[in-house]
Amino acid sequence: MKKLIIAVILTVLTVFSACFEASAVSTSAHSAVLIDGNRGNIVYEKNAHERMGMASTTKIMTAIVAIENCPLEKSVSVADAAIGVEGSSIYLKKGESLTMEQLLYALLLQSANDAATAIAIEVGGSVDGFAELMNEKADELGLTDTHFTNPHGLSDEQHYTTSYDLALITKYALQNPIFRKIVSTYKTTIPSLDGTRVLVNHNKLLKLYDGTVGVKTGFTKKTGRCLVSAAEKEGTLLVGVTLNAPDDWNDHIRMLDHGFDTIKTYHLAEPSSISFRVPVVGGVASYVDVSNVGGLTYTCQKQNANIDEQLILDRFLFAPIDQGDIIGQIIYYNNGEEIGRLDLIAQNSVMQKTVKKKKLFGLF
Repeated sequence: MKKLIIAVILTVLTVFSACFEASAVSTSAHSAVLIDGNRGNIVYEKNAHERMGMASTTKIMTAIVAIENCPLEKSVSVADAAIGVEGSSIYLKKGESLTMEQLLYALLLQSANDAATAIAIEVGGSVDGFAELMNEKADELGLTDTHFTNPHGLSDEQHYTTSYDLALITKYALQNPIFRKIVSTYKTTIPSLDGTRVLVNHNKLLKLYDGTVGVKTGFTKKTGRCLVSAAEKEGTLLVGVTLNAPDDWNDHIRMLDHGFDTIKTYHLAEPSSISFRVPVVGGVASYVDVSNVGGLTYTCQKQNANIDEQLILDRFLFAPIDQGDIIGQIIYYNNGEEIGRLDLIAQNSVMQKTVKKKKLFGLF
């Protein structure tokens, strides 16, 4: 009887624990996802693979395609088709010219649809041509549930993504320092024909949430409120996406809090932090200095962290050794599964010692 009671209690506790974990975070969104921005692992999801409209979060892809295909300093003459585009705007005028960088700030801070169109025509030759570049980039990133027809996100049945795909686009874009700098900017100015335009970032999380590094808001009547956010603390980068979320600001705060409570980035090695002196046989020097070049971090759920390392390095080496030779490795494991490795590199050359031959006399 006592064993039966204990078994029942354990079952109840297991169910309660599972329910508590599932309800650790909730969102108002129809679709949502939170991923580890370093490795791409899903931390939280809700209908994350359902195709939906994305509104102006489209401009994340617009920006990265433009950055990768056009110099920032290039002067762009605003095409007629970019004037008077519906929705958010910086009210570009006929005959106006701005640099690509200035248009990108207008795109990502002010969410300007006219700036998006000007960028598209400059980079792709036309809106349709630029959409092809966007779709090529989506294919390159391995996205199977994303398709673009325009650079701004105005509603179109063939213009869609998923919260998961959008998180992967953002993860990729944040690796670009230019993109990251722009989306983390709260306020700036760019010129206009009449003087100066003041651009204020629509992303309130830059003020609401410590560690926020961007990224983009969006809204149309058809898609509802859309939001992509990213925040970083102690090396842990999180990317959150909500699509059709009435309470998006609070959704993202809850998701980010949950993420930072759940996962952690472990700094396994800093560059040049591991060093050894390995004895050398037959060399002009008796040892060679060996060190790692790159560093290594690993992000995982805190409760699943059990990290070990294995050193692969000979006790001694034979000359000659060239600077830059791979001498050994350090392999890192989490719960027995390899999570990364670092080469150990010779930091100096050791030439082989020359042995002088003795002359023998009187033998012949």
